[in-house]
Amino acid sequence: MAEITKSSRVRKDTTPEKPSIYSLELHQIKEWLLQNGEKAFRAEQVYDWLYKKRVSSFEDMSNLSKSLRDKLEAQFTFTTLKTLIQQTSNDGTMKFLFELQDGYSIETVLMRHEYGNSICVTTQVGCRIGCTFCASTLGGLKRNLESGEIVAQVVKVQQALDESEERVSSVVIMGIGEPFDNYDNMMSFLKNINHEKGLNIGARHITVSTSGIIPKIYKFAEESMQINFAVSLHAPNTELRSKLMPINKAYKLPDLIEAIKYYTEKTGRRVSFEYGLFGGENDSVEHAEELAALIKGIKCHVNLIPVNYVPERNYVRTPRDQIFEFEKTLKKRGINVTIRREQGSDIDAACGQLRAKERKEETR
Repeated sequence: MAEITKSSRVRKDTTPEKPSIYSLELHQIKEWLLQNGEKAFRAEQVYDWLYKKRVSSFEDMSNLSKSLRDKLEAQFTFTTLKTLIQQTSNDGTMKFLFELQDGYSIETVLMRHEYGNSICVTTQVGCRIGCTFCASTLGGLKRNLESGEIVAQVVKVQQALDESEERVSSVVIMGIGEPFDNYDNMMSFLKNINHEKGLNIGARHITVSTSGIIPKIYKFAEESMQINFAVSLHAPNTELRSKLMPINKAYKLPDLIEAIKYYTEKTGRRVSFEYGLFGGENDSVEHAEELAALIKGIKCHVNLIPVNYVPERNYVRTPRDQIFEFEKTLKKRGINVTIRREQGSDIDAACGQLRAKERKEETR
């Protein structure tokens, strides 16, 4: 089922008209208030309106003075995302195609699990990494999202869940774009949704994924947040990974493994390896043996992903029996492994697929 609203906006500026209020962390709101002749305690009131009451305009912040509301209105935008398309799968998965202020579009996905509702957010308009199996890279990178545009995705989906008195319980940063390619905005986003006076989503209920930007892995290892960390691996050797993921030519697999080892040793936390299975490419028992040898001794978990078919790409799904054989081979070698449960198969489930279909002018 899909609800469709066609957009008449065609403008493609490089930046939003005004910064998003959601881009400001609580301490930054306090600083702005003081600089504008207001009391610092008003920051918590603003934060409460944004994340607890989840209002849609500054005018709704009724316990603030009219003059303060006018100042906020003049300086910031609410980053109101316009829903272009909302798809609902038979399994409850919901996929949103949102339009930004400048007319570009992004995808956000709500997935329902036994343990709660998880939302997958986007960090960039398009992507420059160029993975050969991914629809998100079609058309390349248009721009980074500011942190408020990432936050707004969670708020928008939470507002939809408010109607049934549900809440977003976990967040994965695995949508369109490479999160570590937009590192500072990503970190600001994490701090806002994790803050106890914000959406209060626990750090251990948040997962960040990267395709392997090595310098940022070292930087992320120094952060004090207990965020879960995942790496899109998809191949057990350098030659095959370079074919699937061109980023491997810049950040070689051996160096990536060293960075991951540093992360696990520095933080004491495990890493999840995302491994998409592509029929006839990386899914043989020999590949599984090679993968087990590559990651031996690393505190890790392997998440096997039966790929979604993307019309613009040529990869096909690995047969079911072969998926189980791959899993069994890893388990025999002592690797902690699971097969990702398929969700949203009856809608445009693959990352970037809905945008590629509906917004062809952005993905050529």
